[in-house]
Amino acid sequence: MGRKKPRILSAGVVIVRAEGGEWRFLLLRAYQYWDFPKGRTETGETPLQAARREVTEETGITDLDFRWGEDFTETGPYARGKVARYYLAETTTREVTLGIAPELGTPEHHEWRWVDRRTAYRLTAPRVRQVLDWALERLPPTPAS
Repeated sequence: MGRKKPRILSAGVVIVRAEGGEWRFLLLRAYQYWDFPKGRTETGETPLQAARREVTEETGITDLDFRWGEDFTETGPYARGKVARYYLAETTTREVTLGIAPELGTPEHHEWRWVDRRTAYRLTAPRVRQVLDWALERLPPTPAS
């Protein structure tokens, strides 16, 4: 009987911020790849706890309002069977501080940007665009003022 490989779960957050009457999405770049903040869940952590921790470690953002609840979407397996789970949260924080990855001694990401929906589509790969679509289905067309 073949043993099923344990799936590696990465957890992250689609972070949105209201600016100029529209939603801005926080994207982080590692090499040429743009994604939402995320990382591997650690033993004893729920995926939501891991997602919050990863956001803090990677961006310095701590004020996350999960006003859409614990609803999430998951990607299909990629990169050696990894699955990424994303939640949706709003922040009022604008400044991002890229965290230093302890195992690297350097930031895990090279750049960050708050972008509108069109730019997010242009920068991201199809797997991340599916997550963006999921988030857009939940967001009101414009932020409440």
